[in-house]
Formats: sequence, structure tokens, C-alpha cells
Amino acid sequence: MATKARVMYDFAAEPGNNELTVNEGEIITITNPDVGGGWLEGRNIKGERGLVPTDYVEILPSDGKDQFSCGNSVADQAFLDSLSASTAQASSSAASNNHQVGSGNDPWSAWSASKSGNWESSEGWGAQPEGAGAQRNTNTPNNWDTAFGHPQAYQGPATGDDDDWDEDWDGPKSSSYFKDSESADAGGAQRGNSRASSSSMKIPLNKFPGFAKPGTEQYLLAKQLAKPKEKIPIIVGDYGPMWVYPTSTFDCVVADPRKGSKMYGLKSYIEYQLTPTNTNRSVNHRYKHFDWLYERLLVKFGSAIPIPSLPDKQVTGRFEEEFIKMRMERLQAWMTRMCRHPVISESEVFQQFLNFRDEKEWKTGKRKAERDELAGVMIFSTMEPEAPDLDLVEIEQKCEAVGKFTKAMDDGVKELLTVGQEHWKRCTGPLPKEYQKIGKALQSLATVFSSSGYQGETDLNDAITEAGKTYEEIASLVAEQPKKDLHFLMECNHEYKGFLGCFPDIIGTHKGAIEKVKESDKLVATSKITLQDKQNMVKRVSIMSYALQAEMNHFHSNRIYDYNSVIRLYLEQQVQFYETPLCASVHQERC
Repeated sequence: MATKARVMYDFAAEPGNNELTVNEGEIITITNPDVGGGWLEGRNIKGERGLVPTDYVEILPSDGKDQFSCGNSVADQAFLDSLSASTAQASSSAASNNHQVGSGNDPWSAWSASKSGNWESSEGWGAQPEGAGAQRNTNTPNNWDTAFGHPQAYQGPATGDDDDWDEDWDGPKSSSYFKDSESADAGGAQRGNSRASSSSMKIPLNKFPGFAKPGTEQYLLAKQLAKPKEKIPIIVGDYGPMWVYPTSTFDCVVADPRKGSKMYGLKSYIEYQLTPTNTNRSVNHRYKHFDWLYERLLVKFGSAIPIPSLPDKQVTGRFEEEFIKMRMERLQAWMTRMCRHPVISESEVFQQFLNFRDEKEWKTGKRKAERDELAGVMIFSTMEPEAPDLDLVEIEQKCEAVGKFTKAMDDGVKELLTVGQEHWKRCTGPLPKEYQKIGKALQSLATVFSSSGYQGETDLNDAITEAGKTYEEIASLVAEQPKKDLHFLMECNHEYKGFLGCFPDIIGTHKGAIEKVKESDKLVATSKITLQDKQNMVKRVSIMSYALQAEMNHFHSNRIYDYNSVIRLYLEQQVQFYETPLCASVHQERC
């Protein structure tokens, strides 16, 4: 029997390359599975033949049926098995009185339809994670036309491997703290919306249990959770529940950006060298690979752990030195955050991103990550708190406390960003101009005095001239100072704005689970679920609460460290600025 494959992503054939145009969801027949170079030969239902990227298709079982279109993944099957025969019969009876299609499979659908979505809007605060590109500088020469390649590092996936999977830009969405906060928020929200749709990567979300069905009932009602190999323990420390931290930590250095090209030089991109400090073995990744990692982490951990967005993509100025420097700085900050997290840093997908050794290993790990069923709300099935179960009242109190704090911090961070933006503009605009005007006015006055011809005023004229020049030098110092102190404070706040923008979704997931448990008494009374089902639901919501508390303890410890460091740096740089001889002399003159 001929091997069939399902197309996972649209692919447009290049003219003259013997390629075959295919569309997502299409079934093709594989005529040659190993053409080489990441390609296979296939035939569509029209009889047309051609080459298709191997990563764009999913081989179907020998019976030719699509295992995903039927919704029979392991986790989906666990959810369906959660209802006993008596429950199924009761649901069927209820469904006969319900005109909504498929409602018989949902024990809540017969009576709670009017309440759906209410809890999601209760925490509708917070901007989406914001990424930003550097301000464009058209006068900057292009210094990045160096030859492609790092001899000391694995070159990464071949340039023809998945070039059409994603471009290096997707629209003019760059922003910075030089711009109005409204436009920056809009840009962040536009990218943040991919949290729900993940459309930029065309990820088939039906493959991921957490996104295949709305709500948390899939996890809460699963009759028997799979025994995953990747267990995430939660222990109780001095400050409450916490993740288990690895015995040794590591960071990842993002450096050495190089310009590469594809399609005979028609398309260009920047590739970065990544070097984990625990292995000192480098790998190279393009921005689109970072974007793939972000999407995978978001799909897998986003229900429990905030995954802030990457810096936004950009259409123009992508190869200018200033933009590349800013992007590399922000990619470095993002990777450092991920390396710092005890769950993210130890996850298989993150380790594979940093430690693959060749193209085959990259492809294998990439496919495995995209098929991961322990994603979305099902990530909680991997967590094992070493603590007694919590009651529903305490769970709800913990959830409310997290929501209240993160909302308040989000407001505080936004206020500081707004004030910082205004101060930056003033320091780089009106304020230096004021010092320049004073300096020029003093020098003009000295010029007028010197025209008098009176010999006894030479020293006075020279002093006034030097004072004018001093004020012009101070103008330059004032304009450059924000880069030495305010920049780091603003970057730290941008990062935390990204983290805080993730919490409404996380809080919403927890509130949804709590509401389902509250509703479970009615379901037990109507025999839609058993008493044991309800007890399991309470236990699983307790696990979710422990995970939320562990994440908040990690968040708080990082927050204290980060703001202590960045505010100390800001104040030290401010003191040095005012102790600069030029500034000090002007201050003394004014006194």
C-alpha cells in the first residue's frame, strides 16, 4: 500500500525547481521518501508530482487515517475515558434535550452555557508582552556584510531546510521607549495575540491537548493521567511552595551576529552564535529559530509559567548595526531569563535548542517537540507537590492574591515606563538644547565684550568663553547619560511588563478550574460525574495552586534581585554624573 502523508503547512513551489505546491490539511502520496537535503517526492490527488519539504508533512499510519483529525491523541482519549458508562448514558440523555451539537460530551454544556467566558473577562488587565526593536538610524553604515559562517560552531539547520516555514519579519511592529506608550502597547498587544492563535507559525494546535479543547475540564476530568517521564516536583521551602532548582546553573551567551543569505543572495538574514556556559559548545540560530522556541515554550508551559515575548520582528533597518545590537541585547536578556528558570532550563525542548549536534538531531528534536502532548493545561499532570492537598477556599485565596499583586505591579511598571520615556525624551531633546543655548549665549556675550577694545577685560572675556564651552560640553553629557543608567532601568521594566502581561491568562486558567470545581456538586447530583471524579478535580486544582505559588516564589526572588541591581546601578550612575567635574563646577556656580 502506498504511503500517505498529511500536509501540516502551506508550501508554494518555486518555478523551475521541480517542487509541488501543497496546502495545509491536504493528503498526498509519497513516491520517494528520501530525495535528500530535507526533501521528499510526493503526488497529489490530481496526479501532479514534485518535491515537498520533509518537515512540512506528517506520515500517516498504514491505514491512511489522520490520527490528529480524529482527535484520538493519548490525552484526548484519556479525557473521553473520564466518563463511565453510566455517565455517558446520563450525558446522552441530557444531550437529547440540548440543541447544541456535541454537547453530550461536555458535562457542563447542558446548563452552564450562559456562564461561559465570564471569568475570563474578570482579569482583563495588563498589556500583552511587548518586544521592541531599536530606533532606526539611516546614517549607520552596514558593517554586517561579513562572510557567513562560524568555524567554531555547528552551523545550524541547512539554509534550505525550512526557509519558507517563517520569514525574519512579519510587519512593521517595532517599537522602543522613545515612542509614545500607546503605540508601544499596541505593538506589544499585536504580537501578544499570537498567544491565543499562534497563527504566525501555523502551528496545528489540535495536536496539543491544552489548546485542542477550551477550558480546563480536559485535565480535571481525565480518568487516568498518563505517567510522564518528565516529572516536575514541587517542594515546600522557607517561603512556601517552590520549584526544585538544579544543583548547577548555566547561562547562554548570545553573540557574534553574522549576515547570511539564501536563494542566491535574494534573501538575507542575521544569525547569532549561542554558547551555553555549562558546555562551552556553540550553536547558531536565526531569529526565526528563537521564535520557534518561544512558541513551543508558550504552548507547553504557558498555562503555568509566564513566557514573555521575544523582541518584535521588523521590516526596515533589520541589518543596521544599531538595530542588530539592540536585538542581540534583548535576545540575550530573554535567554538569560529562560536559563534562570528551573523548569524551563531543564526542559527537553530548551536543552535540545542549545545542544543539538547536527541537522538530523535538530530535525528529530523539532518534530518531537511539536508532537508533545503534555502541553497546555496537561502540563499540570507532570507536577508532583510534596505537600498535602489544599481546600478550595485556600486555593481561591492564593489565586486572588496573585491576581491582585500582579495587577498592581503591572500598573506600577507601566507608570515608571511612561515617566522614563518622558525623561529620556527630555534628556535627549529639550534639556541639552537649553544648555547649548546658554553656552552659545555666553560665548556671544564674550565676543561682544572683546570688541570694546578695552585691554583690562581679557581675563573676564576668556572666562566667559570657557564657561560657554563648558555648558556645551554639559549638553553632550546630559544627552548621553540615559544610555548609562536609564536604559538599563527601562529594559528591566520592559522585561517585567512582558512577564506581567502573561499573568491574566494564567490567572484565568486557575479561576476557570476553580469555577469547574464549584459547579461539580451539581454534576454529581445529576449523575454527570461521580463523587470520585469530584475528589480528583479538587486534588488537581490543588496541584495547579501549588504550581502557581511555586512560580510566584520564583518570580518574587528574581524581582527582588533584578530591581535591587538595576536601581543601584541607576543611582550610582546618577551620582557619578553629578560628581563629574563639569557638572560639579556648574552646580557650584549656581549655588
